[in-house]
Amino acid sequence: MPASPCLFQRPLLRALTVAVLGAALGACVSVEVPKLPAGDLPAHWRNASPELGAKPDLTGWWKHFDDPELDALVERALHDNLDVQQAAWKLRAARALEDASTATFRPHLGFNTIEQPNPENTASYFQAGFDATWELGLFGRGDANAHLAAANSGAAEAELQSARVSLVAEVVREYLQLRAAQRGAALLGAAAEATHEKLELLRVQERLQLASRLEVEQAAVTAAKAAAQLADPQAAIAQHAQALALLLGKSEPDPAWLAAKPLPRLVAGNVDSLPADLLRTRPEIRYAETEVLKAAGELGIARADMYPHFALGSSLTFAALVKGRTRLGDVNNTFSIGPIINIPLFDWGQRRAVRDAREDQLQAALLAYRQAVLQGAAEVEGDLASLHASAQKVRHADAASTASQGSMELSEKLRSLGQADGLQLADAQLALTESELDREQARLAHGLAFVALYKALGGAPLPKPNADCPSPLSQGGGSTRNAENGGCGE
Repeated sequence: MPASPCLFQRPLLRALTVAVLGAALGACVSVEVPKLPAGDLPAHWRNASPELGAKPDLTGWWKHFDDPELDALVERALHDNLDVQQAAWKLRAARALEDASTATFRPHLGFNTIEQPNPENTASYFQAGFDATWELGLFGRGDANAHLAAANSGAAEAELQSARVSLVAEVVREYLQLRAAQRGAALLGAAAEATHEKLELLRVQERLQLASRLEVEQAAVTAAKAAAQLADPQAAIAQHAQALALLLGKSEPDPAWLAAKPLPRLVAGNVDSLPADLLRTRPEIRYAETEVLKAAGELGIARADMYPHFALGSSLTFAALVKGRTRLGDVNNTFSIGPIINIPLFDWGQRRAVRDAREDQLQAALLAYRQAVLQGAAEVEGDLASLHASAQKVRHADAASTASQGSMELSEKLRSLGQADGLQLADAQLALTESELDREQARLAHGLAFVALYKALGGAPLPKPNADCPSPLSQGGGSTRNAENGGCGE
């Protein structure tokens, strides 16, 4: 006899009643993400430069060097760097898992079969059917699960941006050091040539008894030291070129990089107008935010575990008794639906301990966020001071180089008039070379201070949609997942 419809309606009505009651209770225990601490950012930067105020451009700050080759290297590195590509794939994976996490609290349907012989081994029971479950995610479990998924995705996003920030800073730093090493090699070569010329002049004067043997020996030592110094910039050129190749995902440096070019000079490098809120773009602070979100999610799960676990379940099963090899008995079917309830009773305080631990971890995450903000502010203050000091050194080095250039021109004029000898001209050349070396080092330090400031601020372009991880097909792989689902930076 067919079952009455009321027999099915009553369990369903009870299940819905339990679900509504659980939802009402769950709203009371859901964990909200706490507001992030405010007030740790400085009202103004104490060490900002009072001159050459420039509005900061976090997405294109290296263009202040006005070097097209550097601009092209940064663009290539952002596309080809392997660390950035790895972070982009991790972000894509995290976002896929975040999207899939919403399915946890949706109805699930499965099909299964069971075959088991009876103890006498004279027959077997065969069952097949459908099972459906719907976890309700009550008592804040659903919100907590969403927080955890969002935190993982946010952490991967922060990791990608951190990789991009570090990459841009390293490319610019290596490029500046490469050009400075090339300029240093040229200047040291000129200095070595001048010391050798001075040595030869002293040897001539020694034969004419116009110079002592001691002066010749001292000049020989100076010339040998100047020649020995030539090895350092040559090694630095090779090292920085190889480092650039690694940043661009290449095994060997581009031969064009080895062609000597002047060190790009920073245009409007000092920063005066620098909003304090700009600091929050740092990937480290963004990562600290995701840790707060993750801690809130874990606390939500721990609190939900303190309450009953509710789900709705149903099954439709077909069962048959198989006798012998070919004989199939009657096929019966059963259908059931109702709530699935798991009520925690006694566990020696384990769940309570986990909940208390998660609360402490949330407080620690909030403090870690404050620490990240304060640390970022301290780094920016220090880098601003270094930038300001390096700008002053550049001005003094420029003045010294200009004075040395004037002295050199005067020495050449006096030499042409017969009022100065070759030794005086060689000394003037050495002084000019030394002042130019000091100026190049000051400009390099100023550029590196500028790089450090924008790295501290988290300066780098944001990922472009569908442009941050190459298609596996273009890399020789066989997967079409990238083409189907879009790029990493979506």
